[in-house]
Amino acid sequence: MLKGSAKAHTNIALIKYWGKADEDLIIPMNNSLSLTLDAFYTETTVTFSEELAADIFYLDDVLQDEAGTTKISRFLDLVRKKADCPLFAEVKSYNHVPTAAGLASSASGLAALAAACNQALQLNLSDKDLSRLARRGSGSACRSIFPGFVEWQKGTSDETSFAEPVPSSGWEDELAMIFILINDQEKDVSSRDGMRRTVETSAFYPGWLQTTPQDLASAKIAIHAQDFNKLGAITESNALKMHGTTLAAVPPFTYWSPDSLKAMNAVKKIRATGLACYFTMDAGPNVKVLCQKKDVAKIEAELANYFEKEQLITAFSGPGITYL
Repeated sequence: MLKGSAKAHTNIALIKYWGKADEDLIIPMNNSLSLTLDAFYTETTVTFSEELAADIFYLDDVLQDEAGTTKISRFLDLVRKKADCPLFAEVKSYNHVPTAAGLASSASGLAALAAACNQALQLNLSDKDLSRLARRGSGSACRSIFPGFVEWQKGTSDETSFAEPVPSSGWEDELAMIFILINDQEKDVSSRDGMRRTVETSAFYPGWLQTTPQDLASAKIAIHAQDFNKLGAITESNALKMHGTTLAAVPPFTYWSPDSLKAMNAVKKIRATGLACYFTMDAGPNVKVLCQKKDVAKIEAELANYFEKEQLITAFSGPGITYL
């Protein structure tokens, strides 16, 4: 019996990953840059055993059906091939983050599974190679292997597409992100389907590909200079650009809800008072507010004028993979 357990935290992209160049290998169309956070995480235990006749997947103690287990089994097949191991596995995963609500649950989930498999089968993967493996389960999972600021190098092959830390001299410890939970229900259009539709049909997508490398370069300069306002402005602009591409898809779609717009406008009003804060959104209606740790209490108090306190969750810079 081969067993491993690991914990991975979510990451939120400041420069977004949107679109795949290779759907099978999950190689993205552009590099991305994220911040790993401490508030949301997944803990996963995997056990490979001769006694199992098929893979079994429990999510939050609920046995998943065949459809829910298929994605996990496909990932386990990759691991079995790498380890030359024929055994089926039982996977028990606990998501301390709402699933499929645009809060990066797949990132922490597949990163934790990759690390648990690495431990169970004694693959002894380097962080870079663990990042490559996690990518095969969920693209953004490759960034959750590392703490702090992380860049995903898009690469052109399985070997060259991986994440790596972005040097920051510990500046991430001065930052925070306030999550405005607008809806934690499963979204109508999955990230996977949304990306595919955008890449194939959106008239705005070429503009996204053309300008995102400059956004990334500017964000890295801002991190190096520890220039919060510059980083925040690029983060907000890049998120709006990504969501703009979905409006020109065929048929068009959006992840925004009326409360998403309310949250974005609230952030702009708070910023106008002199409190530095900027919003970002992923493939879901929830809004994340990037700010400085020293301003969290004031910004939370201002946001409480617009949203219930239970809707506000503050996260700080988080760790990379932890083996349990």
